[in-house]
Amino acid sequence: MLLDKYISELLYRYQCVTIPGFGAFVTEIQSAHISGSASTFLPPRKVISFNSNIKNNDGLLANHISLSEKITYENAVIKITSVVNSWISALENKDKISLENIGEIYVNGEYNWVFQPSNAVNYLVSSFGLNSFVSPEMKREALLKQVEVFEVKKPIVLIPEKKKNYSYLKYAAAVTLFLGAGLSAYKIQYDQKVATDTLTVQKEVQKEVQNRIQQATFFIDNPITTVELAVKEEKRPYHLIAGAFRSEINAEKAQNLLIEQGYPARILEKNKYGLIPVAYGSFKTSEEAESLKTKLFKEDSIESWLLIN
Repeated sequence: MLLDKYISELLYRYQCVTIPGFGAFVTEIQSAHISGSASTFLPPRKVISFNSNIKNNDGLLANHISLSEKITYENAVIKITSVVNSWISALENKDKISLENIGEIYVNGEYNWVFQPSNAVNYLVSSFGLNSFVSPEMKREALLKQVEVFEVKKPIVLIPEKKKNYSYLKYAAAVTLFLGAGLSAYKIQYDQKVATDTLTVQKEVQKEVQNRIQQATFFIDNPITTVELAVKEEKRPYHLIAGAFRSEINAEKAQNLLIEQGYPARILEKNKYGLIPVAYGSFKTSEEAESLKTKLFKEDSIESWLLIN
């Protein structure tokens, strides 16, 4: 069983993923920053670390495997234990464990486990599509010397002031007013086009987000059989998703729980994966949705997804 695949999927949504009897991968959000003398700009990301002291089974990984492979929770625990035993045996033989898109674990000279994270994947969903880039160094000193030489060689000539005819200014003012009106109309059309293009790009991003919310954020024991849910189409296209469920009753439970917490929660239409999304709320603009998303993460460390219809 490729256990690292399931760990990687959970790292997108949770700050801590525990492997029972082995340890836990813990994530911490790192803000955008500049690295090195070459001015490399890095976007916000989740930095992964490993803690071998956290070994208790919290049920998160086993439940995720159970839902993904459609097996019982007990069988999922047995599979995890088998993989963990092979990992521990490899480390005892001083072999290196490589986990795809996560990192490597090996034993150092003092017989301690060392984790080397991989930077191939950014697990921060809000930074999806943002890549690092290098800004070329600006050579201001050379340009300054050229200006100084130019100023020394350029002679200063005093020209007597002549009386000028300003009658043309009234025509220039009329032309300026006409051009200003034309530019204003052009700017309005341009802003509308930019808004339309932005919404199109955001919808493309949602295709990737849809693939990452195929599993429910709320884990409810003994889920009830899936029921088709008819939801009226809303005029507000931006939805901040809390979780997705295969059962209508489970979705209603999640909605009621969010309403009790003070959120204007809504149940949306079933998606193409057969899941019923439950939203913290729906908004007219992406800024309103992003504002609530940031507040949830900063105050309660809750991660959510932005869905655009």
